[in-house]
Amino acid sequence: MEENKTQPANPQAETIQTKLDAAATNKAEPQTAKKQESANSSSNTNQKGKTAPQKRKPPVSGNGWTNDLKKAFETNERIQKERLNPHNKLNLKSEASIKVTPLGGLGEIGGNMMVIETDTSAIIIDVGMSFPDDSMHGVDILIPDFTYVRQIRSKISAICITHSHEDHIGAMPYIFKELQVPIYGTSLPLESIGSKFDEHKMKQHRSYFRAVQKRKPIKIGDFEVEWMHMTHSIIDSSSLAITTEAGTIIHTGDFKIDHTPVDGYPADLHRLAYYGEKGVLALLSDSTNSHSPGFTKTEKTVGPTFERIFSKAKGRILMSTFSSNLHRVAQAIQTGIDHGRKICVIGRSMEKNLDIALTLGYLKFGKEHFIDAHEVNKHLDKEVLIVTTGSQGEPMSALFRMSIHEHRHIKIKPEDTVVLSAKAIPGNEGSVSEIINQIQKAGASVAYQNYADIHVSGHAGQEEQKLMLRLCKPKFFLPIHGEYNHVVRHIQTGIDCGVLERNTYILSDGEQVEIAPKFLKKVKTVKTGKTYIDNQRNRKIGDDVVIDRQTMANEGVIMIVAQISEDERKVVGPSRVSSFGMVDSKQEKHFAKEIEDILANFLEHIKPGILQNTRAVEEELRKVVRKHCIRKYRKYPMIVPTIFVQ
Repeated sequence: MEENKTQPANPQAETIQTKLDAAATNKAEPQTAKKQESANSSSNTNQKGKTAPQKRKPPVSGNGWTNDLKKAFETNERIQKERLNPHNKLNLKSEASIKVTPLGGLGEIGGNMMVIETDTSAIIIDVGMSFPDDSMHGVDILIPDFTYVRQIRSKISAICITHSHEDHIGAMPYIFKELQVPIYGTSLPLESIGSKFDEHKMKQHRSYFRAVQKRKPIKIGDFEVEWMHMTHSIIDSSSLAITTEAGTIIHTGDFKIDHTPVDGYPADLHRLAYYGEKGVLALLSDSTNSHSPGFTKTEKTVGPTFERIFSKAKGRILMSTFSSNLHRVAQAIQTGIDHGRKICVIGRSMEKNLDIALTLGYLKFGKEHFIDAHEVNKHLDKEVLIVTTGSQGEPMSALFRMSIHEHRHIKIKPEDTVVLSAKAIPGNEGSVSEIINQIQKAGASVAYQNYADIHVSGHAGQEEQKLMLRLCKPKFFLPIHGEYNHVVRHIQTGIDCGVLERNTYILSDGEQVEIAPKFLKKVKTVKTGKTYIDNQRNRKIGDDVVIDRQTMANEGVIMIVAQISEDERKVVGPSRVSSFGMVDSKQEKHFAKEIEDILANFLEHIKPGILQNTRAVEEELRKVVRKHCIRKYRKYPMIVPTIFVQ
């Protein structure tokens, strides 16, 4: 029994007790050391009263405590490095790879379209449109060139849609006229595409719709695709997790990370983190706001601004925003209802989008709150809110026609308050300024840039982009959706967040890259570009037609009609020369005489054999007249000769 008392009951307890005893000993040691130091101090003082320098002793280690803490630090440091290292999550022995080919959306804002493929299967992510510039006369929209899609048609398994903005679904009717495959997406994007199919008389193609459930991976060809909820400036946006044998690619779509969205459904950061823990091969991330520091404000900040404006307004309120921004529209409608106003929705796209959202249940407002345009004048001005299109100053929009008093039912008047709840798209600044001028000429007040929170972006700022990078922890990083300068800035953010510079790549439209667990490399460049569309007829416009229009608008046109005698080599009867955009009206006769003289001289020196070929004569005459115009007028006009040889 006595022997047992001398032995500890637990070896671990012995270790703990030993360390406690050592610690107690260490506490006592400093006092002893002080006494000894005092004694040494008196003995080490020299005859002049100076103390001899003492050599400082190293601190006592604490009988192993320091070593234990150092080992704990080293262990935690290793854990930190492992959790941030994407390489150990990927199967580096795999020989599989994925090819990524953007056909739109890089080097531009809009027109987003991307092909992701393996050796045997392919999917298309979004098929969007973009808008023409001022030089593209008669062109309504631009769509991507589908040449590469035609080349790999046999292995395309599906089209996957991230959200229903026009720059992601606007070209769907045009690609579906050539390629019919299943279309996967959530309810709002699919119904928006269905509305376009109806307009193009393609209602039968709704049978290809496949509504998805978020957080539920779907097998599509060689891919397993999961839709993850994401916040943006339109309802029901998604990011995609695309998994193959080579690994998982995260395609963010357009996004911002709004923790307090209007509908209460924040971005699904948990699923992004889930894939980040499993290991992400590559991240393809929205770059639109890559120059914006900090966080993008929540959409809810617009609500109080509406409240301030509505509470001050004495007459009618006209609110204009992007028709797709249904959360913005919903906040305006709710504020209007709270202030006892009836809601009138005007504008084809606004009416269509709101109707879809109400029908599917995304928005919930009773029909009793709405009135038609022809009923507006039956109510007092202070009882009316008009929600309309035209925030970008489009000449054919409802708001613009109201401002110049050409709308059938509504004309802006001095008591009105017009709210422009949108930022001018780059290139549209002049149009927005013009519509503000027109509204103010009509006497109404405009709420626009004088309210800081009248509009917030739908795209992530730098801090949200960093959060996306940290959640996904990708090995490879390829910024998408933006102009070149946006992508370059986003690359730097990726490097700051731990992505190796050699694992980043700046994509361009048509550039195909191959991604595998061990490498990322460029494979080839495929044909890409834009196809011009006339929206009035829903038909393509040839490149040569647009070029001719540009030439006529910028350089002018000359038309020559003449009858020529082959034997005499001269003009028979009067010739006719007409020009447009070359000289002013006072000089037209003189210019026509110039061209007639050039024609006469041309016929004198022409080779006899050419006169037998009318087309050859016209081509040679075109060259001679063009040289004269370039030399004298510094113009390169379109020249249309019509020659009859007898």
